[in-house]
Amino acid sequence: MRLSERACGQPAHPSRETWQHGGVTAATHSTLFPQVPDSADAVLEGLDPEQREVATALRGPVCVLAGAGTGKTRAITHRIAYGVRAGILQPTSVLAVTFTNRAAGEMRGRLRQLGASGVQARTFHSAALRQLQYFWPKAIGGSLPRLVDRKIQLVADAAAACRIRLDRGELRDATAEIEWSKVTQTVPADYAAAAAKAGRETPRDPAEIAQLYAAYEDLKRGRGVIDFEDVLLLTVAVLQDRHDVADQVRAQYQHFVVDEYQDVSPLQQRLLELWLGDRDDLCVVGDASQTIYSFTGATPDHLLDFRVRHPGATVVKLVRDYRSTPQVVHLANGLLAQARGRAADHRLELVSQRPVGPEPAYTEYPDEPAEAEGAARRIRELVDAGVPAAEIAVLFRTNSQSETYEQALADAGVPYQLRGAERFFDRPEVRKAHSALRAAARFGGNDSLLDDVVDLPSQVRAVLSGEGWTSEPPAGSGAVRERWESLAALVGLAQDFAAARAGVTLSDLVVELDERAGAQHAPTVQGVTLASLHSAKGLEWDVVFLVGVAEGMMPITYAKTDEQIEEERRLLYVGVTRARERLHLSWALARSPGGRPSRRPSRFLKGLRPGSGAAGGQAAAGGAGGVERGRGGVGVAAPAPRRTPRTPARCRVCGRTLTDAGEMKLMRCEDCPSDMDEGVYERLREWRAVQAGRSGQPAFCVFTDKTLMAIAESVPEDERELARIPGVGARKLNRYGADVLAICAGQEGVGLDEGD
Repeated sequence: MRLSERACGQPAHPSRETWQHGGVTAATHSTLFPQVPDSADAVLEGLDPEQREVATALRGPVCVLAGAGTGKTRAITHRIAYGVRAGILQPTSVLAVTFTNRAAGEMRGRLRQLGASGVQARTFHSAALRQLQYFWPKAIGGSLPRLVDRKIQLVADAAAACRIRLDRGELRDATAEIEWSKVTQTVPADYAAAAAKAGRETPRDPAEIAQLYAAYEDLKRGRGVIDFEDVLLLTVAVLQDRHDVADQVRAQYQHFVVDEYQDVSPLQQRLLELWLGDRDDLCVVGDASQTIYSFTGATPDHLLDFRVRHPGATVVKLVRDYRSTPQVVHLANGLLAQARGRAADHRLELVSQRPVGPEPAYTEYPDEPAEAEGAARRIRELVDAGVPAAEIAVLFRTNSQSETYEQALADAGVPYQLRGAERFFDRPEVRKAHSALRAAARFGGNDSLLDDVVDLPSQVRAVLSGEGWTSEPPAGSGAVRERWESLAALVGLAQDFAAARAGVTLSDLVVELDERAGAQHAPTVQGVTLASLHSAKGLEWDVVFLVGVAEGMMPITYAKTDEQIEEERRLLYVGVTRARERLHLSWALARSPGGRPSRRPSRFLKGLRPGSGAAGGQAAAGGAGGVERGRGGVGVAAPAPRRTPRTPARCRVCGRTLTDAGEMKLMRCEDCPSDMDEGVYERLREWRAVQAGRSGQPAFCVFTDKTLMAIAESVPEDERELARIPGVGARKLNRYGADVLAICAGQEGVGLDEGD
């Protein structure tokens, strides 16, 4: 049983069909070595209508609001590639920036596969460092100070100089406070006031942190070193002070693309503004509902205010979810429906494009070890049934939870890998294997290992057998198994490479590995991924186990304010949307065996998991996908409408105040007599089943039973009456209103003809 059947069952290389009839490729997947499109128009093939709008909107400010799994990276890389291939954009004039080396590497890899080599795709820090290194001798003089990789030792030395004693946890937290101060452009003298205004929970008295921050800056200057935040600060300073340098940078780069724009800090936004100057050829991509790094200074305000700064901007909303099944998407939408705050006002309601899958599973355990053993046991069953271990992930709130799951998986004989550990191409065994393959490619004619092998996969297996690779994995876990998994990933990459391109040689593979190492584009390692929710962002798996979904952990204990609680909700949303097909959520009643079972499931699951009561919330304001041309004052920048106080809902039969969501939908008590038209109700149910089958969604995603009952009781005669019924929002009214009113009017066979 293999779960990783690709989204929508799309072929590796789609034919020239329209996107509605199977030509659209999976938004979040691509083949490992696809053919380079033969023309600019070919770059657009397989994009859905909204993705195509992104790809062809090449001038002026563009804002792409992209929900989880909707193919945002696909859309923006095809946009850049289309512009380059059509001759509209010069590759060297484009700068695409994102937040991680992995994301930048993936973007470079996709652009190369689309025939758009030469485009700069970098992190903010990498782009700034490159400019700083180039312009420092001219703007400042001398050589750029040494960049320190880790600042925690410098912070410790600064604390000692101030006679401030910090334990290990306080040292880590104080370092985070210094980083936050610098990306929000807060100087030491202003730290205490800024931290209070931001509601930050400081590890020590704010005055002590301010003193430590000042000492840290003095220590850096004294030692002639800079940190990562200084790279941005110094680049901003040079561009502000030296107009000639700013002009040179702007002459080089005329077109900018910013991915994950909801994670931009004030300092990064300032750098972006200096890069742009008075131009507006800017495309930003983001999702306010995936803002989970506010503790580092990231804010979605720049995304949400984009139309304020750029009134003529084009806004494209991507809501077609190609990653997850309707069941996973329904849970994700349900989480956000209960959200509050500014980001929630602009949330997007995803629409799954996948076939129906299993419902999310919810499991309660007596204690944490039992929870880990239960997850490991279920994973063992999935692996034995044919699900690749690399297509399974265990996600948790804090890194401290990892050890229990490492042990449980090892005991179950399941290979695993830790997300956030050493980068693949930096592993010693991978570096040695890379060197061995390069040597074999150069001098292979004199290597007896290669005498009897002719095809590329056999050559790679022969070379790597000398580095410790065997056809069968070693027993157990630990370092030996991890080394084997790394070598096995290289063997698998060679097999895929040879299958995709006829006649490739060992030298070709070495070139491919060199390019992948430069881009940090690692092959898949066959092991269950263990990762924190924060480090899982941007990734996806067929099966996801969300563990520890209990009060105190999700939301975390120290999340006190409404804003902090909402960020925890968004973090769970990110975790849910990592799953393509199967999702398991679990929690433990106690920490250790025999402990007091005082824990309870996360409040975020109330109304969403079976037996947890009714869900609150409202329909997503972001709504359906589409395009909004620049009109000013609408779309992203439009202020949220002022909510008018609601009068209490009362039963239309007995007059009692209603509080239950289902009763409010019916506008009567559950046990009050119903005047429902049974014939209308049955025809509505029959119609709903057909609509659900066509869209591949559960029936309740069309209309719930309660909504159908409410319609059958009121039998509306026009759209205005139908719109008054709870559960019939603007989107559903537009999509289903005509059919529903026709059924209420007594018309037969409405919407039931499969040939329509």
